[in-house]
Amino acid sequence: MVAATTHTAAAVPAAHAARTAVVVPAYQPDARLVALVDALRAAVPGLPVVVVDDGSDRRCGGVFRAVRALGAVVLTVPVNRGKGHALRTGVRWVRDRLPGHGVVCADADGQHTVLDVLRVAARSQAEPDAVVLGARRFAGDVPLRSRVGNAATRWAFTAATGTRVRDTQTGLRAYGPGLLDDLLAVRGDRYEYELRALLDATRAGRRIVEVDVATVYLDDNASSHFRPVADSLRVWAPLLRFAASSLGSAAVDVVALLVLHALTGSLLAAVVGARLLSAGVNFAVNRRLVFAGGRDVPLRAAVVRYAALAVVLLAASYGLLALLTGLGVPLLAAKVGTDAALFATSYEVQRRVVFARLTPGRRADRRRAARRERARGRARSSAGRPT
Repeated sequence: MVAATTHTAAAVPAAHAARTAVVVPAYQPDARLVALVDALRAAVPGLPVVVVDDGSDRRCGGVFRAVRALGAVVLTVPVNRGKGHALRTGVRWVRDRLPGHGVVCADADGQHTVLDVLRVAARSQAEPDAVVLGARRFAGDVPLRSRVGNAATRWAFTAATGTRVRDTQTGLRAYGPGLLDDLLAVRGDRYEYELRALLDATRAGRRIVEVDVATVYLDDNASSHFRPVADSLRVWAPLLRFAASSLGSAAVDVVALLVLHALTGSLLAAVVGARLLSAGVNFAVNRRLVFAGGRDVPLRAAVVRYAALAVVLLAASYGLLALLTGLGVPLLAAKVGTDAALFATSYEVQRRVVFARLTPGRRADRRRAARRERARGRARSSAGRPT
């Protein structure tokens, strides 16, 4: 299991924020947004601050005029589209208008101190290929919904990826210039966007670095626009798909193992037959529904990679089962323990190798090759047509 690296940094000189832009998505903001922009610009004169008005109503016009007067760029989304859409809007502006700049994403509701924003920016500049999170410790007077929600999502994220991240829902994040295209490719318009960005980062093999930051909640976090039911479902959707696929194939594997062992009396035959059946189910579901880049990988290549993985896992599974049952562990208990031990390995290899997302360049090359193949097919068809 991989752990995200945690750092506790001292105060950061303002110069460390050079070539970094701060992106702040804002929906129905109040004076706290003005205070944040004012403090950022005072701490680092000339710091690019991009505020994205995510469809706020006219009552907030004075707030946006004030931050514009302080030197912030204000981008307006006419209708509320969600935090994910707003973040992509700001990141796209930075990528297109400020080449070579990284991005720090911060919330508009006063939860992030200027010192913490600059410390996260400094860590990102020191390690531009990593995703840097401003991680809260959830100690002291933390609203129950925030404490429980983060704990549940943290556990699920660790189970799904094998990477421990203390604060999966933090809005304070930093990305180096080379990661901005990855951010723009992340799907989702609302709160699920941030979790998907973390999931995509782990799939791409990015390091996740956590920097300790202050935990600030004002008025029991009443200013948050997070909707506990609807947005929690959006946040959990990527994790639930992977968990459902794994549990479904595991259930097929267990049932098939028990049935085949009862019919044949051979542990080896039962393990092989059950694994072949469950692997077919798992491959089909993961390729089409779980891993975003799975359908871009040619079927033949994906099958070969998956088969190689299945052989390795099969050998490991048989070895562990033989060892445990030889020690007197009941078959069912041995099976559950073995699968749990191999779960993280299987997931990591699938996301990194079997169903690895194609880079934009490779995807474009594949589309061009497909177009050429279709053109050759049409040419052959025309050549064989009678005149």
